[in-house]
Amino acid sequence: MIKKLSFVLLLIAAFTACQQPAPKETKQQDPMDELLNKYVHVPLTSDISHLNDNEKQMLRLLFQTADLMDEIFWLQNVGEKDAFLAGIADPKAKEFAKLNYGPWDELDNQKPFIEGTQPKPAGAQFYPADMSKEEFEQFDDPNKTSQYTVIVRDTDGKLKCVWYHEYYADRINKAADLLQQASKLAGDAEFADYLRLRAEALLSDDYLASDMAWMAVKNNKVDFVVGPIENYTDALFGYKAAQESYILIKDIVWSDRLSRYAQFLPDLQKQLPVEDIYKKEVPGSDADLNAYDVVYYAGDCNSASKTIAINLPNDERVQLEKGTRKLQLKNAMKAKFENILMPISDELIAAEQRPHIKFDAFFSNTMFHEVAHGMGIKNTIDGKSTVRKALREQYSALEEAKADILGLYLVTRLHEMGEFKDTELMDNYVTFMAGFFRSVRFGAASAHGKANMLTFNFFFDHGAFTRSEDGTYAINLEKMMEASKLLTQQILTAQGNGDYNVVKDWIATDGVIKPQLQSDLDRITAKGIPVDVSFEMGPKMLGL
Repeated sequence: MIKKLSFVLLLIAAFTACQQPAPKETKQQDPMDELLNKYVHVPLTSDISHLNDNEKQMLRLLFQTADLMDEIFWLQNVGEKDAFLAGIADPKAKEFAKLNYGPWDELDNQKPFIEGTQPKPAGAQFYPADMSKEEFEQFDDPNKTSQYTVIVRDTDGKLKCVWYHEYYADRINKAADLLQQASKLAGDAEFADYLRLRAEALLSDDYLASDMAWMAVKNNKVDFVVGPIENYTDALFGYKAAQESYILIKDIVWSDRLSRYAQFLPDLQKQLPVEDIYKKEVPGSDADLNAYDVVYYAGDCNSASKTIAINLPNDERVQLEKGTRKLQLKNAMKAKFENILMPISDELIAAEQRPHIKFDAFFSNTMFHEVAHGMGIKNTIDGKSTVRKALREQYSALEEAKADILGLYLVTRLHEMGEFKDTELMDNYVTFMAGFFRSVRFGAASAHGKANMLTFNFFFDHGAFTRSEDGTYAINLEKMMEASKLLTQQILTAQGNGDYNVVKDWIATDGVIKPQLQSDLDRITAKGIPVDVSFEMGPKMLGL
């Protein structure tokens, strides 16, 4: 009887199973969609109704010049743009490649996203792919460490230097001609002089005179950054500068608001919390703080994560004689604050401290980050080298960490002096904490990512913040202020000593994302919060 019942039950079960609808196939998300969703698309524009016809015509020429810098950066990063893109069949992969200027995900430690792609060469396209560090060290040419030479092989297979203006001659010559034309249309005499000298600089790879001229630009409505500037792309030695360009429209109201802080910089340099030998240099007092709408990124600065502030020139000679100009890109900042920083804060900052996340604090933290780049020490205390050359490829990460933490220290000092009243100090510190989670997502292989992790791990070790059971973070203001002072001391001392091995070991140990933080960053990603912005930009966005 039991056997018959069991048999009947099996028949019923089998019949019932046959009547069940087949499970629906789960549609797999295209991996390229996940990559593209790292970016939120934002229109980039500005009001140019106050510009006259000549200035608008000048803008058109600046857009053309910027596009030539963009083409050169493609060559420096991966090779000829059109030939490279023609080899990608998937339209989504092609779109992502355009964002990254190559087949490597800049926001994921240069991970290849196109099948069959080899790891990115550390030296990008600035050096022969088969060149070893030892071969470079034995190469006897004083120009090999210049920021403006490409290292190639001659007909005998030996290394040789070629200046940028020769190697990229076609595009450089066109760009120089466009700048000369633009200089004749500029309404501001100093800006016109800068454009003319910058054209000459592109043709000679001697940028000192044009950098000095740019420091004199004060009353312009339009600004233009152009040329080989930053060294991030050269991860082999950190010597070579990559081509880029920004087109900027000045925000007069916010610029007037910022200008008063420049007067305090020489005195703040003297107050840095290090021994006198590490602050003996006196930066030039001709510093300039201004706010702009950025209307175009091209080349290096447009690759993956977008810059929201500029501190230039990088030339140590200009910084010591004149200072630097600090340009805050207000519309780009706002795009990142609203679309990225605020959603991150809602997920990772303790509820009671979220009211301190404010745009004015984000703006001032970013501004003083750029101010801090021009302070500290530019030459090692033994007088043998610049800090940049002594620390080689480790320089950029430590310099970004310096700017982060010294910028926060400067905000604190000005607040204590009664000179900074734009925000409450708690706003700056909580917003700074939230900024970790935004910037470190650029990838631990990037200079900014390593810089953020150096600071985050230092703060963790000094109890500057706590993480609650619900996975949110809260700062301890007093401990965070003390930790920022200690870290400022440590970084400025390391730069002044110029000890490459010490800095390399420090970054290798603490410039990394640890498991707990990674799990919290994964939560942000799971929420669909973008990592960075991609701008819709160009002459049409301005009605040109």
